[in-house]
Amino acid sequence: MRASRPLTLGMAAALAALPLATLPLAASAQPVPGIAAEHGEIAVWPIRHASLVLQLLGTALYADPVGGAALYEGLPPPALILITNGHGDHLDPETLTALAAPGVPVVAPAGLALPEGLTAHPMAAGDRLTLAGAQIEAIPAENTSEGRLHHNPPGTGLGYVITLDGARIYIAGDTEATEAMLALTGIDAAFLPMSWPDTMSPTEAAAAAEAFRPAVVYPYHYWGNDIWNFSAVVEAATDIDVRVANWY
Repeated sequence: MRASRPLTLGMAAALAALPLATLPLAASAQPVPGIAAEHGEIAVWPIRHASLVLQLLGTALYADPVGGAALYEGLPPPALILITNGHGDHLDPETLTALAAPGVPVVAPAGLALPEGLTAHPMAAGDRLTLAGAQIEAIPAENTSEGRLHHNPPGTGLGYVITLDGARIYIAGDTEATEAMLALTGIDAAFLPMSWPDTMSPTEAAAAAEAFRPAVVYPYHYWGNDIWNFSAVVEAATDIDVRVANWY
């Protein structure tokens, strides 16, 4: 993996305002060690920053697809798309419109404006849906610390726990460690953000992982942060399998 660049407060504060094209790109999407399920392994494709694809037996679930449809060439088309919030590094209308064929369900926080013509399924924290063979539970994704609430105000974003072929997968979105996150149980794999001060720092994410103990953690959404601060702490204190991938 390439070394992370040191993050300054100014860099982090400006990240959400950056044009999407200025975010670093991974050279090409490559699968990383996947998630064990009842009938096989769920393939994990880190695409870019917060964008990922989960694939099982030819069926694909896309989360926060951005960066243009070309990044997803060669992957199965989405059977389901999840959007966690309206920031430009999570919601790119052009990419979303290009990928969402007619009838493909798009799950997003209630009140979030999506491009016209999509098959939208708005959710609020605590809601549950079953779509495309996946059970979906909406989890609050928000900042809770004084001085950081404006990055992710309560009620504007969601994370999701997806149960797919018996595996429980948590995609956290933009969030600090909320009570709902820390109360999760039986999580087989978690995608945790660590881009301080917008979300958690690597150290804060490590404390959260130690609290709710997913079997596997994929650090993501970490541009500019030293994620080895996360890996070293978690692997020293727990038996959690930390899987570091190249998202940039």
